[in-house]
Amino acid sequence: MKVDGKHFRSIWFNQDTGRVQIIDQRWLPHEFRVVDLVTRADFAASIRDMWVRGAPLIGATAAFAIAEEMKHDASDTNLDEAWEELNQTRPTAINLRWALNEMRDMLRDIDVQDRAAMAHKKALEINDEDVECNRMIGVHGLEIIKKIAARKKPGEVVNILTHCNAGWLATVDWGTATSPMYHAVQAGIPVHIWVDETRPRNQGALLTSWEMNSHDIPHHLIVDNAGGHLMQHGQVDLVIVGTDRTTAHGDVCNKIGTYLKALAAKDNNVPFYVALPSPTIDWTVRDGVAEIPIEERDDNEVTHVQGKLPDGSIGSVQISPDGTPGANPAFDVTPGRLVTGLITERGVCAASPEGLAKLFPERVQG
Repeated sequence: MKVDGKHFRSIWFNQDTGRVQIIDQRWLPHEFRVVDLVTRADFAASIRDMWVRGAPLIGATAAFAIAEEMKHDASDTNLDEAWEELNQTRPTAINLRWALNEMRDMLRDIDVQDRAAMAHKKALEINDEDVECNRMIGVHGLEIIKKIAARKKPGEVVNILTHCNAGWLATVDWGTATSPMYHAVQAGIPVHIWVDETRPRNQGALLTSWEMNSHDIPHHLIVDNAGGHLMQHGQVDLVIVGTDRTTAHGDVCNKIGTYLKALAAKDNNVPFYVALPSPTIDWTVRDGVAEIPIEERDDNEVTHVQGKLPDGSIGSVQISPDGTPGANPAFDVTPGRLVTGLITERGVCAASPEGLAKLFPERVQG
């Protein structure tokens, strides 16, 4: 994707400096900052404190973290210690553990002296695979948008609602929920995006809106509670969201508030799709509500908001009374019965064990 006309991934290895670099998303949309990640502490902080965020990008960052660790100490002890520290940074997004396991399992069978080179190669592969997965999500999601557009009058826009940021900033490139939108624009289909502000942290307002602006895609920022009203009045043709973990039965764990959007969509017969690369599927979990750990984040994210102050600086402002605590569950679970379909790199399927089995037969446990 592009920033001021220049292509960027959200994370990359700079060949000139020999450093892993990221877009530090804490400062968007008001400042565009690129920072280096060097130490294990840097990588852990970037994930835990949300310099990077979004399940696919968290996984890609973790892969680079292991690769960088192997340059300094390729021993089994350091590999295990790095795995443990990084795995504890964010409990909900399954891509983190997936990427860490991919790296550790591969390195276990390699001589210590060869681990640094092989880990670097594997991390690059994981990043490139994420880009291709998300590109294909867009290819398959485009067909859904095409069918809706075909039912409309010539030139009439397809109105799509999305929640939080499942854009290229949440992945290495393309995004999950946004990939079909970008493909639709490239195909000449007029679209308009309803962007949920998505409290807490306002990742829709800060990040998705910034992405839409950067690519000249028509959009409006709305408060989270406006979605149901828009659906009631026929102003939403389609909902596409991302996910941080999807169960083997099709339940979807995503940013808090996703469940309410799914309920509103169901009541108004609006298609509700979830876009995800397959590493986001947790094949060990069946009941998302009962089994997926929900991250509880600092209540400061609820009681304060960050934005541009009148003097142009970026700062945090308290919006609640002194002494009022905030509760901050970061995710909720949408049961598969409320999901119209899952958009993956292999195609679109029902959010059910049978639907997933058709696309991923090799993962079905006998």
